[in-house]
Amino acid sequence: MIKVVVSGASGRMGQTIGRMVSESADLELVGGINLKPGIFFGVDIVESKNAESLLQNVRPDVLIDFTIAHAAIGNIKLAARNKVALVVGTTGFTAEQTADMEKAIKGYVPAVVSSNFSLGVNIFWQILRDAGKLLKDYDIEVIEAHHRNKKDAPSGTAKTILQILDAEVGPRKKVYGREGVMERQDEIGVHVIRGGDIVGDHKVMFSKNFETIELSHRAYDRSVFATGALHAARWVVGKKPGIYGMSDVLNLKK
Repeated sequence: MIKVVVSGASGRMGQTIGRMVSESADLELVGGINLKPGIFFGVDIVESKNAESLLQNVRPDVLIDFTIAHAAIGNIKLAARNKVALVVGTTGFTAEQTADMEKAIKGYVPAVVSSNFSLGVNIFWQILRDAGKLLKDYDIEVIEAHHRNKKDAPSGTAKTILQILDAEVGPRKKVYGREGVMERQDEIGVHVIRGGDIVGDHKVMFSKNFETIELSHRAYDRSVFATGALHAARWVVGKKPGIYGMSDVLNLKK
């Protein structure tokens, strides 16, 4: 059995992951970390200040983190210090936070870090790489939509999309929304929608005179992200220290 601790245990993703871990035959939920103590799926949630004691007492194999950037950095450092493998789905890291995360992980523990753990999104990214190579002379727009409570914008998934496009079609200026008189240049338009309980929609439009090609992915339930996170948790335990992506987990070409 792979022993799992979930940070952000009281959040929507934390609850989904906790439930799915508790229902798995090969995973054991041994604790949760959150701002306030509590119980979920029969195990204790401890306050963040007591997280190290939890890790030392239950000795988990992997910590799964879907929180917010500043909290995640503390959780990552804590897990690395206690030789606990990591699955990190938190987004919105600054460049400085990313550097801190890499310093904490490399040489100490294996970690799967991804802006999106949906298996479909990772395949979508692979398709996008191939499309970008073929559609370099098309106008490109990126549109993403999430629930009203999502804090970072654009989403981590959209930022990954932009990184892929920069790699495949060449760097272009990013224009975040448009207003007024603006003639289109050699740019990528980025549009962010926030509303209701939208789980996650991402679309890339390639347009040329007389035709448009659209690639899109829509998530209907948070369980798609939890499924990928659990897949990564099973994969990462026992790997050599370092930072891996879902392309490694799924054996996709890079």
